[in-house]
Order: sequence, then C-alpha cells, then structure tokens
Amino acid sequence: MSALTLVLASTPLWSAGAGASVSAGTPVARSQRLVILRAGHEAMSQPSNRSTDIQALSTDRPITGEATTLPVIGDKTTGGATWLHVQLPGRPNGRTGWIRRADTTTTTTGWHVVVHTAPRRVIVYLDGIEVRTFEAIVGKSSTPSPAGTFFVEEDVRLRKSDVGAPFALALSARSNVLQEFDGGPGQIAIHGLGNVGGTLGTAVSHGCVRLDASAMSWLVARIGPGVPVTVTS
Repeated sequence: MSALTLVLASTPLWSAGAGASVSAGTPVARSQRLVILRAGHEAMSQPSNRSTDIQALSTDRPITGEATTLPVIGDKTTGGATWLHVQLPGRPNGRTGWIRRADTTTTTTGWHVVVHTAPRRVIVYLDGIEVRTFEAIVGKSSTPSPAGTFFVEEDVRLRKSDVGAPFALALSARSNVLQEFDGGPGQIAIHGLGNVGGTLGTAVSHGCVRLDASAMSWLVARIGPGVPVTVTS
C-alpha cells in the first residue's frame, strides 16, 4: 500500500492521568499503556470469544510493515484469560475493542501529541509536560481535521517527490467527509509540506495536519506507533 493513499494533497482513549491541561476538560496523561501485537488478533466487542468479532488485526501495518501497536485503555481477566481493551484504527473514528493479551508485548509511552485546530498549533507533551509547539496547517471548513482521540499507526519516510515529504505520521483517524481519497481510505496524517505547500497557520487541507520539514524531522525522531494524538479545537 502506498503512502500516497493518505489524505495528503492540498487540492488532503488514551488513559487519562494527572498532567497539564490541553483545553477545558481535556487532560494529558503522563503515560500511556501500549500493546504490540506478536500474532494476528481478532478484536471483539466484549472480553469473550462469544462476543461479536469487530475487526481482524494483523501483526504489521500496511504502509511500512511496522509492528501494530495499540493504546490500551483497560483490561479484564475472565475464564482464565486476560483481555485488553484497546483503541482500534479505522472507521468509525473512536472505535474500541477487546483482544487477548496472549501473543502481545506491553509497553508504555510518555509522549502525547495535541492538535489544536482553532489556533492551528501542534503541541507535544512528554510525561504531561509541554516540550514543543509547532505552527500548523489544518483542514479547511469543508474537509475539517476530525476531532477526537487517536494514535499514530506508523511513521512513514517519504521520497522527495512524494506529497507530504519528508515524513508522515499516519494516524488511526479517518476523514469524516472523504470516505476515500486517491484510492485510499481517507486516512488522516501529520505530514510535511513537500509537493503540497501551504502557509503555516491556515486551514486549507483535506483534513491532514501539515508541518514544516524541521518540525516533522523532530517529531519522527521521537514519536512512534501507538503514541496518542488528540485533535481538538
């Protein structure tokens, strides 16, 4: 699958803990539990094999082949098995499900990215403390950047000729307006200005968030799969 199927062209639950304030009523967690899949899993509607099968999850992501990494928002042991309540990628935005803990590795991250669409800023937190702020381009009124709690699915190194170069952080979010884009699923990303341009501090994209090359280089050196991304006004 090509990185170009992201919503990139211009003409494209984390567990809350004590921390800094993003906006009224929106906490930034000091850390987030993550689970890395070591085998394929079926996400279920409840922590039971008898519940509804929601989504098949592969061990790796479609663009880069990176290991599938999901935020964990709860767990439960029943019938001798431990289940993890996780955020899921794809439509509808915000969907969650339960997977067995078997054939997984758990870890944590202290990173959290917050996109503020009204002031058009991206704020990066580490352990609940703001460490960097970047001016951004966000979605225009007809194709707004979807609000919600998401996560990074994979970090993509783009070719110089690709739209959004040099890098993209492909998110679990999908456009609420575009059901598909350029043959892809309308996936939202944080990406560069390469071959797409735009003026930082404006709202002109199809829903993606654009940053300059230096900001993207800083981000991809620190932010990997599973890191929470909140999009808010």
